[in-house]
Amino acid sequence: MIKFEDFKKIDLRVVKIINAERVADSEKLIKLEVDGGEEKRQIIAGIGKCYRPEDLIGKEIIMVWNLEPKVLFGLESKGMLLAAEDEKGPVLLIVDKEVSPGTKIR
Repeated sequence: MIKFEDFKKIDLRVVKIINAERVADSEKLIKLEVDGGEEKRQIIAGIGKCYRPEDLIGKEIIMVWNLEPKVLFGLESKGMLLAAEDEKGPVLLIVDKEVSPGTKIR
């Protein structure tokens, strides 16, 4: 269990995927460029076995905005998308109604 005050520190936002491409030499990593309203960011996600990059463009997803950057395969990832996991792999959490990029999840 975590305290509510700790949970409030997580900045969850709706972002729109504006570009997506496979990461060279990786089966599962996809480099995403997302629009977060106030800025655009790059995130690296391990969803390539279940999603084709061209099918991701235009989707609105939820991401952790204030996560410390991490380098994967030499590429900086500035956030993490949210996904469920089933027996077939990751399933993106997608917003079912269009909202402005950068909208905070409350």
